[in-house]
Amino acid sequence: MTKTISIPTDSDTDIACRTVKTQELPMWRKVIDRIANHCRSRSLFILHYCTGCGAIELPPAITSRFDSERLGIQPMVTPRQADILLITGYLSIKTLKRVILSYEQMQGPKYVVGMGSCSINGGMYWHSYATVKRLQEYMPVDMYIAGCMPRPEAVQQGFLQLMDNIDKGKANAWRDYYHNYDMYLGNQQALFGPDWHTPTDVIAEARHYELFSQNTVGEHTALLAKFASEYVTKPIPTKISHIEEVIA
Repeated sequence: MTKTISIPTDSDTDIACRTVKTQELPMWRKVIDRIANHCRSRSLFILHYCTGCGAIELPPAITSRFDSERLGIQPMVTPRQADILLITGYLSIKTLKRVILSYEQMQGPKYVVGMGSCSINGGMYWHSYATVKRLQEYMPVDMYIAGCMPRPEAVQQGFLQLMDNIDKGKANAWRDYYHNYDMYLGNQQALFGPDWHTPTDVIAEARHYELFSQNTVGEHTALLAKFASEYVTKPIPTKISHIEEVIA
């Protein structure tokens, strides 16, 4: 006689969307993750997105006096090879678009650090209509370093705290972007307009990282399918006589 096991169909306990808890992982997986987190915390590349006065205050934390590289932290020039997205100043609405594009190009695990009061509440630009007030509404933030601007000692202490969180497996804010992508996308669309979309297929990445949940998709991600048909590439003109047709 074949024994069958019933699978619950309730959306809150659906096995297809269920996230495996840490305590349920086998011992070998826990050991490997622990070693990986320890090694990862000692080798971090920063993509510093200098949008304000942080562009001036950051170099002392990296150069010879404080020398963050001795901790395993050094600058990187491309999102694809960066672990930390460091926002060093205020964010305008136009700038936030570029920041989101850079963040989505980074491979997981990835971490966001807001440096200065501007990324927390708008700072001295809090009254401006063009300034983003709360960065965590549009992407997950692992840490804020308060100050206007924070001293190099504070920046380095923030790096050390982030390293400790990564080492202990606590720096998992990046997972929330995939778990609750529909919510983040909704906030982005409320700021940029309902036709906002990026080239990155975040939903596919959520499945790749096994972070897809019932909150990954929703009413806001449903709008993305509307713009998929717009990516129809026109034929590249091979003759000058065809240019007018393509432009038309």
